[in-house]
Amino acid sequence: MFNPYEIRGEFPILGEKVYGKSLVYLDNGATAQKPRCVIDTVADLYRRENANIHRGVHYLSERCTALYEEARQRVARALGTPDCGEVIFTAGATASLNTVAYTWGEMSVAEGDNVVVSEMEHHSNIVPWQMLCQRKGGELRVLPFDDESNLLMDKLEELLDERTKVVAITQASNTLGTMPALRPIIDKAHAVGAVVVVDGCQGFVHAEVNVRELDCDFYAFSSHKLYGPNGVGVLYGKRALLEQMPPFLGGGDMVKKVTFERTTYAELPLKFEAGTANYIDAIGLAEAIKFLGGLDREGVMAHERALLDYATAQLSQIEGLRIYGSAEDKCSIVSFNVEGVHNFDLGAVLDRSGVAIRTGAHCADPVMAHYGVQGMARASFGLYNTAEEVDALVAAVKKAVRMLR
Repeated sequence: MFNPYEIRGEFPILGEKVYGKSLVYLDNGATAQKPRCVIDTVADLYRRENANIHRGVHYLSERCTALYEEARQRVARALGTPDCGEVIFTAGATASLNTVAYTWGEMSVAEGDNVVVSEMEHHSNIVPWQMLCQRKGGELRVLPFDDESNLLMDKLEELLDERTKVVAITQASNTLGTMPALRPIIDKAHAVGAVVVVDGCQGFVHAEVNVRELDCDFYAFSSHKLYGPNGVGVLYGKRALLEQMPPFLGGGDMVKKVTFERTTYAELPLKFEAGTANYIDAIGLAEAIKFLGGLDREGVMAHERALLDYATAQLSQIEGLRIYGSAEDKCSIVSFNVEGVHNFDLGAVLDRSGVAIRTGAHCADPVMAHYGVQGMARASFGLYNTAEEVDALVAAVKKAVRMLR
């Protein structure tokens, strides 16, 4: 059975003090803290085994190469694909999504075609498609959501047609927490011949994922939201699609042979990993996945759901506080505003109480526009958070309201 109090000792930063107060870290949606095993793995690699991969014949190079490819295998297993060639390491989910937009999108979208995104997407799953449509003369279409933060699925068929080339959809909104039912969206997109790109940054953290069962065409996530190192992410793509796509970046390690007349490219996945890969942090990501795999995943999800329910109930009792997003299927994110209190001021007062939350637009300007606000306060819970930390959040919000309203 999962016990968050037992796991907290694995995260050294949780013992830190902020302005003399015990740290209550509730900004996991932006970046999660790292367990000791990940920190030690990265430090030990730099200390004892660091050498460039795929190039050297000496011990250190061969050792790092082996660890890097083992990391790819672990990521592939976690995603549910038996084909390691479908797993590409990138600089993060933003780089992953841009890779698809600048390769598959560039070769597939023509003037008059359209790309469908949802209204609740992170900017990283809007802007690359918007830029693509601007370059190619395409149309960006938007699937809206209602005030309870449910996607209006009856509108989807109106948006899809034979000119739809891409449907880009989040697995879990970073602002509202909404977790759309992806398989019906994927099936409807495939029925008109479109490919589906899933932003899994929040979803991969809070839910089980099997890309083969989901049947998505591309899937992106970032390590740092999954308790892994910063600066590395993953792009999953179906092999048949990846083989059709041209490389996004050119350079070392993504080639077979280079002459001034012609360059031939490496096989998957190296075709999309130009230059020296961030192999240290990729190995650290695999360690984070290993760490998570050793936990009771159903217990973790139940714990996070309990925190969400408790926080929602307690915050709802504060006069003038509005929570945005009440979808039934929702991950452990609570975004809110308090009448008469600016979200930035609220966050600053909470910070002085040792409570770290997010404030602002959360890279989701269309969500803010939907509700007619400039920004929101957001508390996002991870596996190491506790009910006592929810109490600290609620007490700090009440204190801030007394001070500011």
